[in-house]
Amino acid sequence: MIAPLNHEQLLDLRQCLERGLPLVSRPYENLAEQIGAHHRQVLQQMQQWQEQGLFRRVGLVLNHRALGYVANAMLVLDVPDALIDEVGQRLGRAPGVTLCYQRPRRLPHWRYNLFCMVHGRERAAVQAQIQALLDQHLLADLPHHLLFSTRMFKQCGGRFAPPPSQVWAHG
Repeated sequence: MIAPLNHEQLLDLRQCLERGLPLVSRPYENLAEQIGAHHRQVLQQMQQWQEQGLFRRVGLVLNHRALGYVANAMLVLDVPDALIDEVGQRLGRAPGVTLCYQRPRRLPHWRYNLFCMVHGRERAAVQAQIQALLDQHLLADLPHHLLFSTRMFKQCGGRFAPPPSQVWAHG
């Protein structure tokens, strides 16, 4: 068994992971260098955090616009509460749907409770894809609206480690 990371290395690793994996061929070795550890210690700690439920997976956030996906739309639907799970699961598995999630209605101004994201290269193609989804899943008669994004916001994962200015030495 490899020696565990010390307290300072643990905090440093959390901050590094929150910024995302480095875009290098050996990211865990790079992280280990940054915190003064061995890459096996980094992997061991990440495994421990995963087993403790601190995170479920390591993901990737793509800049879809840089890849040419500039016609991105959120389909919002007002689905009867009794059907929300079934409809959400069906749409979430549908080809071309990249996100599908439930949110509470905000009556009286916002009646929609199911959100589905579709990314595409051309607006007309995305509109046709959404209409096909609605028709195929017999949802066209439900109140819905299609919202195209007009700009991209920075995407990042959760932030949980304290900023460096709030880390005090233990004595």
